[in-house]
Amino acid sequence: MRRFPAILPLTFLALILSSNALAQEQPIQFGALNQILPDAPSGAAELQGNIVKAAHFYVQYSNSVLTADSGTINLQTGEVQADGHVRIAQGQMIWVGDHINYNFKTRRMSSAEFRAGRPPLFLEGRDLHASLSNNTYSARRVVITTDDASDPAILIRASRFRIVPGKYVEAWNAVLYVDGVPSFYFPYYHRALGARANHFSFLPGYRTKFGPYLLTSYRWYWNNAVDGVVRADYRERRGGAGGANLNLHLNRWGEASFLYYHLHDINPYLGTNGVPGTFSIPRDRQRFRFAWQAAPFTNLDVKALVNYQSDPLLLHDFFEGAYTENPQPRTFAEINRHWQNWSVDAETTPRVNDFFDQVERLPDVKLTGWRQQVPYTPLYYESESSAGYYRRMFAETNTLFGGTNGPGADYAAARADTFQQLLLPWTFFGWLNVTPRVGGRFTYYGHESGPGGTNAETYRKIFNTGVDFSFKASRLWTGATNGLLDIDGLRHIIEPSASYAFIPRPSTLPPQLPQFDPASPSPLLLPIQLPDYNDIDSIDSENVIRFGLRNTFQTKRSGQVENLADWDLIMDWRLHPTAGQSTFSDLFSDLEFRPRSWLTLESEVRYDIGNAQLNLAYHQITFTPNDRWSWALSHDYTRAGFVDSGDNLIGSTLFFRLNDNWGLRAQHDFNAENGRLQDQFYTLYRDMRSWTGALTFRVTDNGIGPTDYTVAFAFSIKAHPRYAVGADVVAPYPLVGE
Repeated sequence: MRRFPAILPLTFLALILSSNALAQEQPIQFGALNQILPDAPSGAAELQGNIVKAAHFYVQYSNSVLTADSGTINLQTGEVQADGHVRIAQGQMIWVGDHINYNFKTRRMSSAEFRAGRPPLFLEGRDLHASLSNNTYSARRVVITTDDASDPAILIRASRFRIVPGKYVEAWNAVLYVDGVPSFYFPYYHRALGARANHFSFLPGYRTKFGPYLLTSYRWYWNNAVDGVVRADYRERRGGAGGANLNLHLNRWGEASFLYYHLHDINPYLGTNGVPGTFSIPRDRQRFRFAWQAAPFTNLDVKALVNYQSDPLLLHDFFEGAYTENPQPRTFAEINRHWQNWSVDAETTPRVNDFFDQVERLPDVKLTGWRQQVPYTPLYYESESSAGYYRRMFAETNTLFGGTNGPGADYAAARADTFQQLLLPWTFFGWLNVTPRVGGRFTYYGHESGPGGTNAETYRKIFNTGVDFSFKASRLWTGATNGLLDIDGLRHIIEPSASYAFIPRPSTLPPQLPQFDPASPSPLLLPIQLPDYNDIDSIDSENVIRFGLRNTFQTKRSGQVENLADWDLIMDWRLHPTAGQSTFSDLFSDLEFRPRSWLTLESEVRYDIGNAQLNLAYHQITFTPNDRWSWALSHDYTRAGFVDSGDNLIGSTLFFRLNDNWGLRAQHDFNAENGRLQDQFYTLYRDMRSWTGALTFRVTDNGIGPTDYTVAFAFSIKAHPRYAVGADVVAPYPLVGE
């Protein structure tokens, strides 16, 4: 043999291209192994006709690459007999063995012993053979695992198997081993390759109001357009339940999903269900949800959502994650078409759950003119017009979510509304922005129908005007440094603002109008300008100045500009307060302070100046010093009477990773108003290479019924995680159920 020269692959490529027999075929390329692996030994080769004897070489053809210590290559047939550290990369599939015969052109392969893998699946076995007719590979005495380790914790041993690369594997007489212990027998086992592989998921546990329970789901994938989940659950004290999810991926027609879940609840009033109210809870409880979102054409968006549930406490009892996000899910369909300066929205919101209060819009069509310049003038114009038929529907029972009005107070009417406004933005002295505005609103209300209807057909006219002032100034201290606050240079940006709004007495006052869009309590100060203030039916006279001040401090950390502090202050001065108003509104403060990259303090405060009392306060401090632990401590206070009965909650969430295999999580929610620790979560995480486990203990004391205890074990194969990474940080409920 002689050493491979650096140009040998090109030399043999020239020989191949000059051969009449191979002139019409894709060439087989080969060369010294150190040409693709710099640390590998230099190769050697000897050419005898179409046969190459080589050492420390690689061969490439199409999307397949073979490397080996020694072997022979048939340049005409594509057959390679390779020995010693043989490795074949065939697309995304990797094959490894000490002796493999492989034909690059026919993809036939044979090996006495082999290993192969394509994440998340790995396997090894004996007597490997390939079939040219259907591109399948078969072998005997096979081990299959999702654990990429020499000593897998979970594996399947099978007497015979077949694989279609990139599609699926099949096995016969398969036994599941967990830490070396045989645990389950599969006469036949089938598994799709890739991330979209069908798989089961189990979550066993115990809960006071459920008893022992097991939540089971089977995730299936039909193709890239259709997948879903089948659920079968059992709760010893509540009975059996089940359902299914169907997801459709429709390309330009968007994403659609269906969910149905049914429970035959043998104890519907058990445990925390014992809440005040006159409603009844059925034994057959069910939930249906349909969601669709698409952008089929440019600048056209379509959305639809249907939420049906058999009773108001279904989500509260069995779907805590969904209940926390929205205890009163609504149903709507919406279509939006927008242009550069205009948009049209059409929305309908029928009521499908009669135990919730709701305003039905049947439909509501709105034309919005975005702020745009009037041609050939310095003026700007904006508008908002809508028309629809509306029904105010009250809950048919006295529930936790509705009032006590009942259906006898329902009313309905047509409404048409239009708002038009002109603005004249100016900049004085190169820094002061002044924008006067003037506009008007006209609203028509039809005669109210329904048992609660009392108002006749009426009109309302509103005039509004005002002016906005604002400017921005900044100063830079390049030499400012501080080790404690991690400051490397400092920039201060200040943005004062003042906005004056004047609306004289409307032609018709809010109490004489149907309230389809009434003023709702808000932790933030509501806008004072039209059309930002969109509670159309509650618009009243106002004469007010809103003062705002924003301060931002920036510094450099790790070469990037980062906000050290960002602080907003807002307050209204009411020049002519209306009934029930004070001269000054609450002072609202919003602060974010990052004294270090790993330390964040957040604060929102709403303080009543006139009565010298705190209406709302939210504070949180978050420590993330490294990737081993983090801690968030928060306080959430709302004064009783400001919003409902008020809150005074202290929360703590601590994560601590002991090592690569063990982790801890603890969450506490303490009600300082009554001294009750109302929610406790303790989770122990275990990483076992191919799968992860989370043992959770939860205690819930909501002040209604007995204390609820839960113990659950959520485990998940790493190849197919049950939940998204970090999902339990903000929503721990999947650890114990839904």
